[in-house]
Amino acid sequence: MSNIVLDNVLAEKFLEFVNIVRKLRKECPWDREQTHQSLRRCLLEESYEVLEAIDNNDIEELRKELGDLFLQVVFHGVMAEEDNKFSLYEVMTGEIDKLVSRHPHVFGDVKVSGSEEVKENWEKLKKYEGRKSVLDGIPKELPALFRAFRVQEKAAKVGFDWKEQKPVYDKILEEIGELKDNITKSAGHEKIEDEFGDVLFSIVNYARFMKINPEDALRRTIEKFTYRFRKIEDFAGLNNIRLESMTLGEMDVIWNKAKKTGN
Repeated sequence: MSNIVLDNVLAEKFLEFVNIVRKLRKECPWDREQTHQSLRRCLLEESYEVLEAIDNNDIEELRKELGDLFLQVVFHGVMAEEDNKFSLYEVMTGEIDKLVSRHPHVFGDVKVSGSEEVKENWEKLKKYEGRKSVLDGIPKELPALFRAFRVQEKAAKVGFDWKEQKPVYDKILEEIGELKDNITKSAGHEKIEDEFGDVLFSIVNYARFMKINPEDALRRTIEKFTYRFRKIEDFAGLNNIRLESMTLGEMDVIWNKAKKTGN
């Protein structure tokens, strides 16, 4: 099958998809009641389910979850069309224009040395699109660790950054010292919370220097913890033991066995 035929089939399938959503908006009571605001959580959940499929390297699940995420995009577009706010056509043309303008090394005659220069040019071009701050465009809805990472990353692109790794690590120790000092002095909860936030922010910064995404790192650690803790639960269940009656030492034995398996 030629690329032209495939493209035509894809275009037809896209239109079929859009028309199904339009029909649902007219004829399904639940779909008809939805608004941009009511679907916020659905959009967020579908995005995380896509990420989970990627983390699990589950290609079949990724295909399904991308479909669910795609539905959210089309749903919002159709609702906007109904209110004459904007159309799906405008959504796509706007994104096409953005991709072309931000890739002058592909669609123009700009030369780049590699991916780092591409990223630098991307940020510069976004500034020309009317953004007042280099930090504009970072969603407040992002998980805090990832948002901290993106804020630091963007600030670093304009030179607001350490030049070496050691002072970044030293900053972690400094912030931990300040946290400990405030705890020792029995400072108020809000002050201690601020200092705790500073510790986390400094750790995120060090992760960036180590080329580690802190959100991904913490997610893997959570998965390890979950696996090992469930082994404790499994042991308790198989031996008819109430989990609450087990000592920490007994739990640690099972925890360490699970740890030795590499999980």
